[in-house]
Amino acid sequence: MARKKNATLNDIASTIGVAPMTVSRVVNGTGYVSEKTREKVLLAVKEMSYRRNGLARNLKRQKTDTVGLVLGDISNPYSTEIANAVRERLAARGYNLFICISEHSANEDIGAFESLVDHNIDGLIVATRSNQEGDERLRSIADSNLPVVVVGRDFHHSRVDFVSADNLRGGFEATQHLIDLGHRRIAFIGAGFESRSSLKRLQGYLNALEKHGIEIDERLITGRKESVSDVPGYSTEKIGYEGMKRLLSLPSPPTAVFARNDFTAVGAMSAIKDAGLSIPQDIAIVGFDDTPLASHMMPALTTVRQPMRLLGQLAAEMLLKRIAIEDELERDERVLDCELIVRGSSVATS
Repeated sequence: MARKKNATLNDIASTIGVAPMTVSRVVNGTGYVSEKTREKVLLAVKEMSYRRNGLARNLKRQKTDTVGLVLGDISNPYSTEIANAVRERLAARGYNLFICISEHSANEDIGAFESLVDHNIDGLIVATRSNQEGDERLRSIADSNLPVVVVGRDFHHSRVDFVSADNLRGGFEATQHLIDLGHRRIAFIGAGFESRSSLKRLQGYLNALEKHGIEIDERLITGRKESVSDVPGYSTEKIGYEGMKRLLSLPSPPTAVFARNDFTAVGAMSAIKDAGLSIPQDIAIVGFDDTPLASHMMPALTTVRQPMRLLGQLAAEMLLKRIAIEDELERDERVLDCELIVRGSSVATS
């Protein structure tokens, strides 16, 4: 019995009435294709049992010894630590690093992915937060067999590795610390209440309040409002300052604040001082990350330390493994412990 001939790109294109180049873009994850057309192509690929010619693909796509990294706010020390750790590990193996910044929208996320893929990178590390449109594009890139690793991004794909700090536990412990100090009116600055399902630090805060029977007051949760098309980027010092001013204007202001990151905490501390209030006597504050700035604040900032350099190192190692081993690997998922570092912003020192 004659063996059935595998469907080709031209076969799929002819069947669904599109150009072969369009099918190639969808299958290889390169170039723009509308979501409607992409879904049409993927359905045909599945129904016609199309299988890529791995040898032909490898011959066409020459190794470039370059890796792409997509980051959020580059001014945030978290980004700097991740980038430096990734660069050092890659450089030791002879790879160069291309960095793209995506701060505010899904379009920036997609644009960064497209730019890096167009430069024929050997692999991609993404350290921005999840968003619907960006995730769709990232999924098509992973489907093309380009090695991908995500850092802290809530993105699931069988061939995409994941590394993150335990943000849920870290958010819980930060809030628990403030509760243990006797605070009951505790605010969260850095995201709106609508982000509770996607932002684990916020969810950890809510979990701690719920555990202790403390009523959740949505007026105490403040930050940049996010839409579906947003890349929910890093919270900034400005968001911290403006959020704290808003909280101080409430009829019953908070006595303590958990800030989404150290940058946000710094902004909140400035607003507290500008209002003529003392830290922690009037308002206690806890940040997240333990960036170098935290220990130099006045007072020094209590914060949740996450292993930023280790996150970058592991992401680079995971990607290098995927690049080196061309066979399909199971998803590697690692969640790293955080540590609460208590300083003067939450506990008054003598």
